[in-house]
Amino acid sequence: MKEYRNPWLWIPTLYFAEGIPYFIVNNISVVMFKNMGMPNGMLALYTSLLYLPWVIKPLWSPFVDIIRTKRWWIISMQVLMSVAMMLLPFMLPKGDGALFASSPLFYVTLILFWITAFASATHDIAADGFYMLGLNSNKQAEFVGIRSTFYRLSSIFGQGVLVALAGLLDRRTGDVHMAWKLTLILSAVIFAAVTLYHTWGLPRPAADSRSESVRAKDIFKEFRRTFATFFRKKGIWIAMLFMLLYRLPEAFLVKMMNPFLLDSMAEGGLGLSTEAVGVVYGTVGVAALTVGGILGGIAASRWGLKKALWPMAMSLTLPCLSFVFLAAFQPENIWIIGSCVALDQFGYGFGFTAYMLYLIYFSEGEFKTAHYSLCTAFMALSMMLPGMVAGYIQEAVGYTNFFIFVMVCCLVTVLVTMTVKVDPEYGKK
Repeated sequence: MKEYRNPWLWIPTLYFAEGIPYFIVNNISVVMFKNMGMPNGMLALYTSLLYLPWVIKPLWSPFVDIIRTKRWWIISMQVLMSVAMMLLPFMLPKGDGALFASSPLFYVTLILFWITAFASATHDIAADGFYMLGLNSNKQAEFVGIRSTFYRLSSIFGQGVLVALAGLLDRRTGDVHMAWKLTLILSAVIFAAVTLYHTWGLPRPAADSRSESVRAKDIFKEFRRTFATFFRKKGIWIAMLFMLLYRLPEAFLVKMMNPFLLDSMAEGGLGLSTEAVGVVYGTVGVAALTVGGILGGIAASRWGLKKALWPMAMSLTLPCLSFVFLAAFQPENIWIIGSCVALDQFGYGFGFTAYMLYLIYFSEGEFKTAHYSLCTAFMALSMMLPGMVAGYIQEAVGYTNFFIFVMVCCLVTVLVTMTVKVDPEYGKK
């Protein structure tokens, strides 16, 4: 039976649910492994590899359209993630440092993170398609801000509330393993409750039906054509360099940000508690990132992409200096630390707008949706590859020299920004 549901009954929960597993896999895992004493090199490598499902999701996204409905995929992936998230706290190995990383249960934990990551990437494909099927064009425009807001709220919940809760429980119990176990159980229960709600709350739009006329053979044929036309686009190699390297400084920095905030001053860090990191990075930082993104969108609509490109590139790179300052002087004042994190995240949010606009710009033409999906794969790869080696670089040179190295990487952003060419009118309101 097909029925209408008020979008307020499912848009907020759907995009809140979309964000929770992403931030658990890619952000909470970093803080949790650091709390367990894992070395930075190993920590950065393993957690960066968890990005892989978002890199390769264009490979299976066409099949989500022909195998069952988008609603079925959403519910099924949420059930799978609920099960994986329920198992995760009970598979978390005890022990510290090398003992934690060498336990067989650690690899079970990684497998559960991987299952969650693949399910989350698939859920993203289905949810974004379902959004377009469940709403008419007017409603899509009306709720685009609502979906973005609730995705950001899930970021604050995941990186802020849950991390701060784990820190609070650690301080109260003196048992970091139990603190994270209880935190993960809570997040799993909340996510399972949202999943249960969606079995009723998600509408069944008539347009959301399995395509009986499309065969896998046709999908493969179209897929090859999509790839071929993408790599034959004018300026493809310059575009790929821009997509992979524009965010290089932030890709290195963001992977080491939480370890830097958590490591003791003797190790070159700032010695913050997990609670404080949840507030400083997960709440204040995310809020600054959001404000930067909003202002970036306003600026881009007035200036256009070409005019906005250089101010946004500088905004993305120059605030990284705040971490050179933090590493060199190691201030203990939480307001100074919070301001530096907020400055960096605001600059990243503002500068990231140009990157997203360029992805849309380069995707224009035939196969626009599929080509944009390929662009977002390069976007995920641009974060995964630097993150994999960030920890080993930091261990070799220390935090201060690592952040100086990040500033040197800003020259790469400048170079790739110089190479791209865009229509002067593109992006103007």
